[in-house]
Amino acid sequence: MTCRAREAVLPMSKRRSTRMRFVRRLLIVLVAVCLLLVMHAGSGYGQTEQPATHSAGDHAKAPDDSNGLINVQQSDLLQRQVTDNWVSYNGDYSGARYSSLTQITPANVGRLAAQWVFHPRVVAPLEVTPVVVAGIMFVTSANDAYALDAKTGKVLWHYVRAISQGLVGDPAQHHNRGVAILGTRVYMETDNAHLLCLDARSGHLIWEVPYATGNQNYGATSAPLVVKNKVVVGISGGDRGVRGFLAAFDAETGEEKWRFWTIPGPGEKGNESWPGDSYLHGGGTTWMPGTYDPDLNTLYWGTGNPAPDYDGAVRPGDDLYTSCLLALDPDTGTLKWYFQFSPHDLYDYDAVQTPVIVNTRFKGEPSKLIVTANRNGFLYILDRTNGKFLFAKPFMNTQNWAKGLDEKGRPIPAGLTPDENGVRVCPANGGATNWYSPSYDSAIHMFYFRSLEVCAVIQTKPKSFAAGGTYYSTGTQSVEEIGKGYINAFDLDTLDFAWRDLQIGRNKVWSGVMSTATGLVAYGDDAHNFVILDGHTGKPLWHFNVGQLIHASPMSYAISGKQYFAIAAGSDVFSFALP
Repeated sequence: MTCRAREAVLPMSKRRSTRMRFVRRLLIVLVAVCLLLVMHAGSGYGQTEQPATHSAGDHAKAPDDSNGLINVQQSDLLQRQVTDNWVSYNGDYSGARYSSLTQITPANVGRLAAQWVFHPRVVAPLEVTPVVVAGIMFVTSANDAYALDAKTGKVLWHYVRAISQGLVGDPAQHHNRGVAILGTRVYMETDNAHLLCLDARSGHLIWEVPYATGNQNYGATSAPLVVKNKVVVGISGGDRGVRGFLAAFDAETGEEKWRFWTIPGPGEKGNESWPGDSYLHGGGTTWMPGTYDPDLNTLYWGTGNPAPDYDGAVRPGDDLYTSCLLALDPDTGTLKWYFQFSPHDLYDYDAVQTPVIVNTRFKGEPSKLIVTANRNGFLYILDRTNGKFLFAKPFMNTQNWAKGLDEKGRPIPAGLTPDENGVRVCPANGGATNWYSPSYDSAIHMFYFRSLEVCAVIQTKPKSFAAGGTYYSTGTQSVEEIGKGYINAFDLDTLDFAWRDLQIGRNKVWSGVMSTATGLVAYGDDAHNFVILDGHTGKPLWHFNVGQLIHASPMSYAISGKQYFAIAAGSDVFSFALP
């Protein structure tokens, strides 16, 4: 009998068991890899995703026949007219948030249509203003940065960085308002106050500098400002008891060049308001970008409220340099002058609102001005050469915290001091306006800004500073009322309001405004609409419902002669243009 070798065959049940063991082992390996990736992301180091086809060494070319390669020069930052490129948070150094583009007009704005929508990885309310250079749009979301094709919204690169843990206040919400750019480099602040330098062509990290140490309550939410060869950054955490400062770093190397402390230390002018070591927790943070006058070589930057916010007994005097506008030498950080809007502030009236640089005639004379609407409910005009007070006008009808201003612009207090029983103060601690951007139309001398008519009952129960917590004076309660919101047009020729457009809803929107050379004013309203008005009359011309609250300020740019508007709304960025 002939015997044949037979292939061993496992029973069906054993074969299934073997396959299941293999699948389980594979799943274990995959889970381990995922855990390693999460641990790497959580370590704080960033990485770049590049869905685009260009390599790290390639230049990011502009779409179509736009301006070519990204290489922002000093002449670009010094531009007197904002046209195709929007090179910084406010478009230019003046803070006017005014576009000289003329394709979109009152006659055709009704045909405006959405072109694309971009949704970033981190889902949170965006407060970023996009920067556009050579057809490339740069936006931030938390600690992530993106380069987009500004024509289509396509992602060119994505810098990924984990959000920081253990933060308090606004930084813990991971707000980020955008980037600055110089040459082929992009600069951004992280939630835990690191300054990053990225390659604008690839998104790769070039260098990183932590710039706030010694207090775990520090954070950052602003966009940097490039001035000459320096990157100027501010800090957040004033309601959490940090010591405010402004710092400048070499744009090439990241080396710190100067630092100005907004709370004077021992032996410095103004330290009498800060007994003992209270200056280390005095607030005065610098959490919004400033403006810059190249002719005067002066940097203008607002400071936040003193801390603790509502308990003035522990910080006697004026509390310099909180609630101030600072004029600094950008080369050295030396203080030239200051103007304090709310000395010994008891109501959380930050003064970080944009100090808009205006050159016009004031009372018949050619003048170099700063125009700003302050959180305390007054609109101010200052001589920006020396800080001299020139004019102020209240823009909140129910304002009650001050009886008025004296001839030097100093408020005359009404004696409303928060205590355990509470005191009703107007405006509320959120202010009659806030960080959202104003705009100035130089053609018709009109200053536009958003305002809010709302009051609050403020109570306080003093308590000492503690790391990791708030420093309003713990136990403070602020009960806000439902108020009214307005878009305002202030005429610098008549020194009065040309119009005020009453907004609808509960006024929880924190969207700024922008204006254009064709007389348009754009902003976000409380009903989830991106709106465009006639800047001469306040008449609504067009709106688009974005389906979510808008907590950012709009901008405009152009590619190949086509004008676009863009605004962040909710967790998306929208771009609009004519068909």
